[in-house]
Amino acid sequence: MTVNEADFTTRLSALERRIEVLEAEADIRRIQARYMFLCDTPCPEYGVTDDAMRIDLIMDLYTEDAIWEGVGEYYDNQFGRAVGKEAIRNHFNGFWGQKRDPALLLNAHYLTSEQIHVKGDEADGQWIHCQPWVFSDGSSLLRSSRLNNLFRKVDGVWKIARTRTENVFVAPLQNGWVESMPTYSVLMKE
Repeated sequence: MTVNEADFTTRLSALERRIEVLEAEADIRRIQARYMFLCDTPCPEYGVTDDAMRIDLIMDLYTEDAIWEGVGEYYDNQFGRAVGKEAIRNHFNGFWGQKRDPALLLNAHYLTSEQIHVKGDEADGQWIHCQPWVFSDGSSLLRSSRLNNLFRKVDGVWKIARTRTENVFVAPLQNGWVESMPTYSVLMKE
């Protein structure tokens, strides 16, 4: 191999590694956004007719040994820690599987301050998210959390290996701050 061929091979390998990192970051970004999208209320996913279907779609995003945990002085007692897909499923069943009084009418997730670090077939990502909550009794709150999540490639597909959320703040909002909101998402219909 000549010097030029060796240089070309080295550069090509470096370029391939950079492309792999960029593709991984894009996949992880989509997974995190999809998770948040599926957690919105009303659920905007087309064809999802009940919360059991929603939970199945969320669980498809996780590794078998995944961890879902709320950490910090506010979330430790509120969310706890679930290890493994079935425990995480039970966590979501506890949230959506019971009638709430007052009922949750609106919940939308907004992600910001993204950082994704890819290390081979593993990665970590940090975000801050904000979400308004509106309930059937007219009460509302604005919640913000820091996310520090882990991801792992399983059979060539990126999955969530850990969801870790830490409270930044919870702020009650004045009744009536929302002038209009949907009762269902038009994205759910053809």
